[in-house]
Amino acid sequence: MTSATPAPARVSLADVTPAIALGPLDGRYRPTVAPLVDHLSEAALNRARVHVEVEWLIHLTTHRVVPGAPVLSDAEQAYLRGVVTTFGPDEVAELAEIERVTVHDVKAVEYFLKRRLEAAPGVLGETVLPTVGELVHFACTSEDVNNLSYALMVRGAVQEVWLPAATALTDEVAALAREHAEQPLLALTHGQPATPTTLGKELAVLAHRLRRQLRRIGADEFLGKINGATGTYGAHVVAVPGADWQEVSRTFVEHLGLTWNPLTTQIESHDWQAELYADVARFNRVLHNLATDVWTYISRGVFIQIPVAGATGSSTMPHKVNPIRFENAEANLEISSALLDTLASTLVTSRLQRDLTDSTTQRNIGPAFGHSLLAIDNVRRGLRALSVDAALLERELDQNWEVLGEPVQSAMRAASVAGVTGMENPYERLKELTRGRRLTADDMREFIGGLGLPADVAERLARLTPGTYTGLAAALVAHLDD
Repeated sequence: MTSATPAPARVSLADVTPAIALGPLDGRYRPTVAPLVDHLSEAALNRARVHVEVEWLIHLTTHRVVPGAPVLSDAEQAYLRGVVTTFGPDEVAELAEIERVTVHDVKAVEYFLKRRLEAAPGVLGETVLPTVGELVHFACTSEDVNNLSYALMVRGAVQEVWLPAATALTDEVAALAREHAEQPLLALTHGQPATPTTLGKELAVLAHRLRRQLRRIGADEFLGKINGATGTYGAHVVAVPGADWQEVSRTFVEHLGLTWNPLTTQIESHDWQAELYADVARFNRVLHNLATDVWTYISRGVFIQIPVAGATGSSTMPHKVNPIRFENAEANLEISSALLDTLASTLVTSRLQRDLTDSTTQRNIGPAFGHSLLAIDNVRRGLRALSVDAALLERELDQNWEVLGEPVQSAMRAASVAGVTGMENPYERLKELTRGRRLTADDMREFIGGLGLPADVAERLARLTPGTYTGLAAALVAHLDD
């Protein structure tokens, strides 16, 4: 009897290639969110740390903060800044190798930069850089470097990637609003036919809401500190008592383009992060509202989705064109907002002078912005594939003449105030006429003709249709230009 051939061991996908990602942002959706990698990845964090350490060294020497330290030449400063601009895959690998020994990420950055100082003569010839190694990370705690690095990273991600994408989306919504400013639309309040509006005005409401959040985000501050192990400048004043360390700190943080925080524990308090993430989450939620509204308009037939050649809407129903862009956006906005809410609520708390909860929490800033950026991209793609079924909108309006009950009873009220007789109980009379009934144009005009209204009022109401009863809706779109 022969033994069965043993089944081959399953290949571990984790061992195949680093390109097989655990999460969708680094897998399926990588092309969309790739611009954030240059700002919010682990590699970007280490590059930012090197940048802060380099600028701190240059700041200390340029301002002669530490007695006896040489002032670096332009060539030496350029060499140091070149360490940052040329930071790439080889440097990432080198840092990882150093960290395996130090078991401390910021200390690894310090040793990495000291190696570059020692190697400087091979590039520059005669140089003082090998003699200033002890000014690398001088009087710093790791959080002096980390808080500044995160502030620079988040600022870059917001200002260079997320905000331009969010602004472009909002501008596209505003452009659609202007295009359809005069397109009459039957409004639905509580899902029921209501006072008509225009499609452009409804889109303008969403664009206006999004822009308001973008203004808040654009005004958010990015704070930083560099003041030692518990925020007291203790080591600083002992090592160099003659320096004005608060001024050194302030000018350095502002040199990086950040807002100086003068009062902290070991960590910068992260309140600015909580404020920013709350604002971005609020933008997400307004955008989520746009996605659900557009989805509903598609379901109702207001918008027609333009088919993409070769694309499959349903695996079994060939006729379908599913609103997947807006559904994808909804899900990613919910994930992003949940992450941003967690960041905002947890980062503002640190036990006494320091705990490490913020360290691992901040490593999720990238996914939080990544899911938002992915949603923005999906909404933009989805909006570009829509057209308006104006004929359907006209039919909807013509089937709902009862919505004119509002202007008729309002005109009756105004006439009553002006002294016209026979205008009693206008609301109740229109309620009796319209509630639970479908009226025709003839029904409504017959009712108006029998009210005894002044001739000009009766004529104005007789000309009114559901399609023309849009008030100032079209004009309101112009507020997008305010």
